Amino acid sequence: MNLAVSRRVVVRALGFFVLWTTLTGRNSSDLAAGAVAASAATWASLSLVPPGTSRAQPAAFPRLALRFLCQSVIAGVDVARRALDPRLPLHPGFVIYPVRVPRGPARNMFTTLMSLLPGTVPTGSDEKGGLLIHCLDVEQPVAAQLAVDEALFARVIGEACSHG
Repeated sequence: MNLAVSRRVVVRALGFFVLWTTLTGRNSSDLAAGAVAASAATWASLSLVPPGTSRAQPAAFPRLALRFLCQSVIAGVDVARRALDPRLPLHPGFVIYPVRVPRGPARNMFTTLMSLLPGTVPTGSDEKGGLLIHCLDVEQPVAAQLAVDEALFARVIGEACSHG
């Protein structure tokens, strides 16, 4: 194991241990159990998502978080307005979004993030690898908004985007 991978393993283990101590209130009687739990979580996370070449960019995270928060509020208000006012038009349907984040954990994280926004739900893929997105109003610029979200997300996780 090289030095960079060793650092990532230590950072994961420390992260899990900090999470444990945060959840348990830093009770000294729970530290041994926390060390065991952090070790098990680290082993499981390394088995499920081994250290890769992707480098997260924490400095880009606040911009993604702010956009996500703003989009959530705007979309939530829009969905509530449409639900409470039957005169507002609904044009439900599907939009195919040509996702560029590579298949695997990164794409799964991106689709999970998309599913948290009110009014859009990723439902699968088309035959060309694009994401099939159910939305409440297909006349809205859903694909353009997702492209901005995807670019910010890719920057945060340090992942290069590809086609399909």
